[in-house]
Amino acid sequence: MNLKSVDLNLLTALGALLRHRHVTRAADEVGLSQPAMSRALMRLRHLFGDPLLVRGVGGLILTARAEALAPRLTLLLNEIKALLVEAPFDPAKARRTVTVVGTDSHAVTLIPPVLARIRKEAPGIDLVFKGFTPDVAQRVQRGEVDMVFSVAHQPLRAGAASEFLRKDGLALVMRRGHPLSQTPFTIEDYGRCEHVLVSILDDGASEIDAILATSGVERRIALTTPHFMGALAAIAGTDMVMTLSRSVAERYRQTFDLVLREPPFGNRAYEQTMVWSAARGSDPLMQWVRGLMREEAAVQEAAETSGEVLFP
Repeated sequence: MNLKSVDLNLLTALGALLRHRHVTRAADEVGLSQPAMSRALMRLRHLFGDPLLVRGVGGLILTARAEALAPRLTLLLNEIKALLVEAPFDPAKARRTVTVVGTDSHAVTLIPPVLARIRKEAPGIDLVFKGFTPDVAQRVQRGEVDMVFSVAHQPLRAGAASEFLRKDGLALVMRRGHPLSQTPFTIEDYGRCEHVLVSILDDGASEIDAILATSGVERRIALTTPHFMGALAAIAGTDMVMTLSRSVAERYRQTFDLVLREPPFGNRAYEQTMVWSAARGSDPLMQWVRGLMREEAAVQEAAETSGEVLFP
């Protein structure tokens, strides 16, 4: 039998007929007139090559073929309903691996509290945290990556979606006792210092150098690393300086005994975001995970605003 020639709406009519064993009541259930249901029954008899319902004592009775069809048809119609109507998402029952791309600063600040929530509320979800690669946008589109941490000024590629996570700014950091830690800090001083650069994609690119160029200032990058924690450790043991996310600097001010200063070129506020494939935007599991990210980011931002130290 070629399914193209079959009106699958007839299966809904058949289900009602088998349940009610009455043409008028079956018609009322599916929203057909009595004559239309009678015509549907005729078509069903032709389709199955069987009378399906025949007159007996007290009304219509099912044929042997109809009796055999009834439980299978009920199961099939329920499966179709489940296919079309998504069941409410229950994180406690979810079983999946979620892949997130970010920097080590995300791995040590935002991921731990989110992971604690996942272990408690959705123990069947496993988290894989990976670093950036040049083809990260393509990996998102191929479905290899579920979510990427980014910033709002980074342009989105076609087919991507993003959501605000939190506001942040920049801080110039140096060790306590640095020769310039207590003196006015000019943009010329900034150019004379040796700097640490966190290069996520190992391309050595930085927007700060473009800003400095407008003032005719160049700086020496004495250390380039993909790791924020390694960069802060290097700052703590040398006279090098570094410009990075204020929220990360505030977190580890005490750990590395750092002094935070305003950058001499003006503080540029920016927004941290989450990016994912628009094709996965309606995924209830990822909607739930992104909700956790938003909630924990808001907790941390509020703590920083109030001066609370979450990671002493």
